[in-house]
Amino acid sequence: MRTSRLQLLAAAGVAVASLALTACQDGTGTRDEGASASQPGASTPSDASSQAPEESASGSGGNASTANGSTGPGGDTAGSGESGSGGGGKGPSAGKGSAPGGSDDAPATFYPCNGSNTSVSAAPVSRPVNHMLITVKNTGSKNCDLTYYPVLRFDEMQWVPQPVEESKPQAVVTLAPGESAYAGVLLSAADGSGSGGATGKKLAVGFQGRTPNSDGGPAAIPSLPAAGVYYDSSLTVTYWQSSADDALTY
Repeated sequence: MRTSRLQLLAAAGVAVASLALTACQDGTGTRDEGASASQPGASTPSDASSQAPEESASGSGGNASTANGSTGPGGDTAGSGESGSGGGGKGPSAGKGSAPGGSDDAPATFYPCNGSNTSVSAAPVSRPVNHMLITVKNTGSKNCDLTYYPVLRFDEMQWVPQPVEESKPQAVVTLAPGESAYAGVLLSAADGSGSGGATGKKLAVGFQGRTPNSDGGPAAIPSLPAAGVYYDSSLTVTYWQSSADDALTY
């Protein structure tokens, strides 16, 4: 009996020890779990993802450079000395360019001659017959440009004399102060084939601007002979010329 009681007590002790060991291994103890929770730098996946944009924005990537306006469309740095042509305006083409607009004949810097900065005369000539010479002298203090041809109007004439296209010069005529330019006028047909003849008592000489038929400024009213000037439907005018001889060639 005594031996049986000792065996029962021993069996009971083994059972209690087994239960204690099971409790330690099923997650209710603190030995393993406590050591894992105290590891430095541990974070959940959601915490890591929330930090990614901040790290990118504060890093040395392209976003910071773009915010300072120093990164070009292709990632090139515009403000650096090696690629200064991107934003510094010092590239090979800086300061160069075409005229802002207008005709191909007009210079890039255009200042028109007109009735306010010139003196204008109109006088018939003996040769060639039935011709008149218009002379324009720059009376201003700086260069001025004569574009295309003068727009002529006798009295209340309702039509505009057409230019002699063959007389078109290679470039705009520019007058320095004191210089003169010329235009020749065919008043009437030498063989009498013109029609609608009339005698003009007053002549207005109009000036064109940068583009054809644009307003170049005030017209001039040169004096005509007291007897007037006869013209007919053959009335034509040359483009502005640098010499009187050229103007009277047509």
